[in-house]
Amino acid sequence: MLGQHNVLPTVAVKDMVKAREFYEDTLGLDVFMDEGELGVLYNAGTCNILVYLSEFAGTNKATYFSFDVPADAFDNEVAILRSKGIKFDTFDLDDSGTWEDGVATTDNMKGVWFKDPDGNVLNVTSR
Repeated sequence: MLGQHNVLPTVAVKDMVKAREFYEDTLGLDVFMDEGELGVLYNAGTCNILVYLSEFAGTNKATYFSFDVPADAFDNEVAILRSKGIKFDTFDLDDSGTWEDGVATTDNMKGVWFKDPDGNVLNVTSR
């Protein structure tokens, strides 16, 4: 069944030039395979992420994908994102956690949410 296979996260964008600047320069992802204007496959840990052109870019208001980082690396990753101009989003946690300076903390998780240039919601979390 499908549970035995890897998943390929995909994110739609409208402008590959802006997307490449964001995913490569801001987030620091390495290109695995370049399909030019059609899209780019990036390395992310032991996974890949496909960034591709679509007229539907930015229409999903939920989290597209999360970067799961070790607890001892979380604060450093958040600091790097801030230094690159990333602004973190907040939302209602329904008393399940707290926000401090854009970082959500619950009993078992810390996380930040932010948008790419097309408004796609991304997350960095540590459990």
